[in-house]
Amino acid sequence: MLKPETYNDGLYFVPLGGSEQFGVNLNVYMAGGKMLAIDCGIGFADERFPGIDLLLPDPELLEEARDDLEGLVITHAHEDHIGAVAYLWDRLKCPIYTTPFTACVLADKLKEAGLRHVPVHVIEPEGSVKLGPFHLTFCPVAHSVPDACAVLIETREGRVLHSGDWNLDPNPVVGYKTEGALFKKIARKGITAYVGDSTNAEVSGRAGSESEVEAGLYEEFIKCEGRIAVTTFSSNIGRIISIARAAQKAGRNVAVIGRSLHRMIAAAVKCGYMDDVPDFVDESDLNLIPDPQLVVICTGSQGESRAALARMARGEHRSIGFKKSDTVIFSARAIPGNEKHINAVKNNLSHAGVRIVTPSDSKHIIHVSGHPCRDEIAEMFQWLKPDLVVPVHGERTQLEAHANFARKCQIKDVIVPSNGSVIRLAPNAGVIDHVPTDILAVDMKRIIKATHKSIVARRKLQYTGTAHISLALDKHGNLVGEPHIHTSGLFGEGDQPIEDSLREEILDILDDMDDQSIKDDHAVSEELRIGVRRFCDHLLKIKPLTSVHVIRV
Repeated sequence: MLKPETYNDGLYFVPLGGSEQFGVNLNVYMAGGKMLAIDCGIGFADERFPGIDLLLPDPELLEEARDDLEGLVITHAHEDHIGAVAYLWDRLKCPIYTTPFTACVLADKLKEAGLRHVPVHVIEPEGSVKLGPFHLTFCPVAHSVPDACAVLIETREGRVLHSGDWNLDPNPVVGYKTEGALFKKIARKGITAYVGDSTNAEVSGRAGSESEVEAGLYEEFIKCEGRIAVTTFSSNIGRIISIARAAQKAGRNVAVIGRSLHRMIAAAVKCGYMDDVPDFVDESDLNLIPDPQLVVICTGSQGESRAALARMARGEHRSIGFKKSDTVIFSARAIPGNEKHINAVKNNLSHAGVRIVTPSDSKHIIHVSGHPCRDEIAEMFQWLKPDLVVPVHGERTQLEAHANFARKCQIKDVIVPSNGSVIRLAPNAGVIDHVPTDILAVDMKRIIKATHKSIVARRKLQYTGTAHISLALDKHGNLVGEPHIHTSGLFGEGDQPIEDSLREEILDILDDMDDQSIKDDHAVSEELRIGVRRFCDHLLKIKPLTSVHVIRV
């Protein structure tokens, strides 16, 4: 259990998610016997979690010390930072603090989840709030979603900048610039620790500017003959504006397909970020627009099977499909681990004869990252001059790259965390403990541990198949009728001789059992279970999940 009173002699940081992986961000600070949580996001499941789409951080340690939790801060409206709030707030029941656009997006999520009385406090960029021993200042930064903020955390024991996601876009299409003057000002009193974004820590140079994307997309648009579909992250409001402006310049109308896109655009409209953007074509009117005059913005840049682009590529979308004259532009980069799913979508598009354009294919800038590359990270270090750097937000490779770069930049102390590391930031920085962490899985209408037996069983079934044996025995152990054998993932057309051999193996096992064992249902079940698995392993090199049901008549 994470007991804040145990750590009341300093300033501490504990990542419960988001350090060692992309997504499921949940970070905890402790000082003066109290806790502060920052971000609560989702992750996307891979083949290790059959039947699961979404992963969540496990808030159990916060839940156990809920009375000492001063609040939850959300740095921005990306799903990996905000997406788990509606799933987990009932377990935390703490006030939430965030900026206007993020609050608007969150309100919709909470309403959809049936949570109508959540205390969400809106803090303007550069605004401040005091929560127990924590004095917070929301420092606006450039990112691919409006109102993103780093958070300055000031306590009696030290001052920390938690960066959230950011870059140094010199000319953002929407939202704030990351102003060096602001960060130099807050650094005058000293920065104990910088807890920062590691996404692009391996990438040299700078991320670039969103304002350049509009021109690059226009150059691609004017080369296209038929319909154009552009896929990007639904929360990238700046990109949506860039696409709309480029399309207008190229003489094309714009339609939007995808529920999450509509949701984000509605929030942006409400907050005044879309005032000068042309109206979008309604989905029901798509067929009224000539192909050379249409651009469709759609979800699915990461190959999500249920997203609009994947359904369009499979020919399953109700409103629009693809023709050979069409072009699909990926205005996003692949999140590590999603390459296989993206390639599956690209294969379907290629099979339909659709032209595909990605950032690596184009001579023009059609995507820039919302995260800082090395030159930008170095500039932030120069502004802040932190005593300690703690890399977060990335897989181990990115964290280590960030740490090594910080050392090259002459940062005095660097600590690379794992999820669950209890890090004392001040005084005497170091890893002093480790607490157990876990990941939760959204399984249809329930939330379960990612290590739940049902998921483990599904994972095994992917590789081993199943064998279910039912048989009836009389009280003396004599077989009544033929055993019923049902298998999945083992036999197919033409395998009847193997199935017949399996039936003979079951009869032989029963014949070999002694008079006492044959009268014991458990002994019969175990002998048959072991024998069936051994038989399948010998012939198929597969050990199926096997169950045996014995009926006494």
